[in-house]
Amino acid sequence: MIHSLAEVQTNKIGKNTYVWQYSIILSEAVIGDNCNINCHTFIENDVKIGNNVTIKSGVYLWDGIQIADNVFVGPNVTFTNDERPRSKQYPSEFKKIKIENNASIGAGAIVLGGVVIGAFSMIGAGALVTKNVPCRALVVGTPAKITGWLNEDGTKMEKKNEYFVDNFENKWIVEDNVLRKAKI
Repeated sequence: MIHSLAEVQTNKIGKNTYVWQYSIILSEAVIGDNCNINCHTFIENDVKIGNNVTIKSGVYLWDGIQIADNVFVGPNVTFTNDERPRSKQYPSEFKKIKIENNASIGAGAIVLGGVVIGAFSMIGAGALVTKNVPCRALVVGTPAKITGWLNEDGTKMEKKNEYFVDNFENKWIVEDNVLRKAKI
């Protein structure tokens, strides 16, 4: 369903996707099935959004952003794609942002260009993301720092001795800021 007060120029929108009032979506944007694009959003041409994605109000998605399936983007999240912005001057290429499956970004977070947000990770509200976020990481603060590791359902893994333990009692270790299943 596309609200009558939305301006949608693309025909590349999947089935059962909702676009709410005062949203603007440019002609080359691609949006998957079962998405919810809330009011007051703007989506540029070189943006790809997967299936089952929620984009809350006040989010602008600039060229070069790729969002995988089952991603949540909270209200007023800010993405940037230009490292040195100047009026009426455009870089030859914009910085890309990739958000992997099942990631969540809290309200008011800022994500700088050139980063990858890993699968099942969670960005806390108001965080400033300046570098890649590993899969399953919980990051908060300015700049964003890892404060824990997550189960697939978004709950925090428990730390037991040198391991992080998930909901299924699997043991994980962190090596070079990457969570890996422990070989026991």
